[in-house]
Amino acid sequence: MTQIVVLPNDELCPDGLAIEADPGTSICEALLANDIAIEHACEMSCACTTCHVIVREGFDSLEEADELEEDFLDKAWGLEPESRLSCQAVVADKPLVVEIPRYTINHAREHH
Repeated sequence: MTQIVVLPNDELCPDGLAIEADPGTSICEALLANDIAIEHACEMSCACTTCHVIVREGFDSLEEADELEEDFLDKAWGLEPESRLSCQAVVADKPLVVEIPRYTINHAREHH
């Protein structure tokens, strides 16, 4: 199992949380399995940016993003060099520290 530390997010994980994930699991799947309701409007098909995360530690353990993911990341709110779509970033054996940005560009949500 690989540890993922989720930094505090006012809406989804106010106190932060350390979770465990099997290598080969996407960050998005791991978050959802641990009751962290990260948005994933496209149902994890790499067709939006709502599951955007910033990998603060352990970024180099992830496989490189493919061209499609990179294209979508260019549209993400708060893009940083260590940004990934959590539905595409697969956990390896190195611990991760992940930040869920405060905002997404999900126009379907009413409070945005």
